[in-house]
Amino acid sequence: MIIRFVKLEIHPEHILDFKTFTSAEKEDIITFPGCSHLEVLQDVNNPSVFFTVSHWQSENALNQYRDSSFFQTNWKKVKLWFTAKPEAWSLSK
Repeated sequence: MIIRFVKLEIHPEHILDFKTFTSAEKEDIITFPGCSHLEVLQDVNNPSVFFTVSHWQSENALNQYRDSSFFQTNWKKVKLWFTAKPEAWSLSK
């Protein structure tokens, strides 16, 4: 199992947009083959900082998701709201 953490810093004026968008897309991501869990967490001290935490059956499953047109389309939209380059970590359990 791969657990993926991604840190995202969002422009303050797009925080609500980001929360609404990720809430709407969450179920579609969880149903992607190989994904068993997804959370979007907001930093309590800096509301512009979010972390996504996702669980993947394998690194291959994660890469298939990242290569999908679904991910590419969504990433193009949300990356316009970033204030910094995202940071990501893949951990094994």
